[in-house]
Amino acid sequence: MDAIHQILCLGDSYTVGEGLPLFESFPYQLMLQLRNMQVPCNAPEIVAKTGWTSFELAEYLMHHFFQKKYDLVTLLIGVNNQYRYLNIKEFEDDYALLLQKAIQFAGNQPNSVIAISIPDWGYTPFAQQHHTSNIEKIHTTINQYNSICAKYCKKIGVSFIDISPFTNQELSTSFYTSDGLHYSGKMYQQWVLELLKVIQKKL
Repeated sequence: MDAIHQILCLGDSYTVGEGLPLFESFPYQLMLQLRNMQVPCNAPEIVAKTGWTSFELAEYLMHHFFQKKYDLVTLLIGVNNQYRYLNIKEFEDDYALLLQKAIQFAGNQPNSVIAISIPDWGYTPFAQQHHTSNIEKIHTTINQYNSICAKYCKKIGVSFIDISPFTNQELSTSFYTSDGLHYSGKMYQQWVLELLKVIQKKL
């Protein structure tokens, strides 16, 4: 993989870094780490919005002007499909399409795309307070979604990062923003270290 100059990050609130200053989001933490490694790159282009489902992201891509090519594209989407208990087959179709779009944005290089697993929000303080009766259902359906994501990534040669070892446990409040649902920069720092492990193999 050539030196990363242009980074595109596709997703939802986890990519935005909901509740945080922009520089604490994982795309910006990734940029700073790459620059520290003497890998020149511009500020990441973030195409993500809090609350977006896979369909809403896919729909937005049809109307957004993108650069000709990106050296790295990340994809993290699906939690809002699960949160709304939408049709999982429709998510599967959307995810396959989004992966293909991500590869196109990366100059038709699957090796330049990294997908990130969907965090299980059933472990968050928010879920423990407001969704106690649905905790097991959240765990089960998030696992189903991530199985779909991993399957499609493997099928087309896209790297898939499973961040569940960091999120799927009871954590101190320092890992969350004030809403008890979204993650702090401390959590995203762990994700970035996992991203860097994959990226370093490609450099």
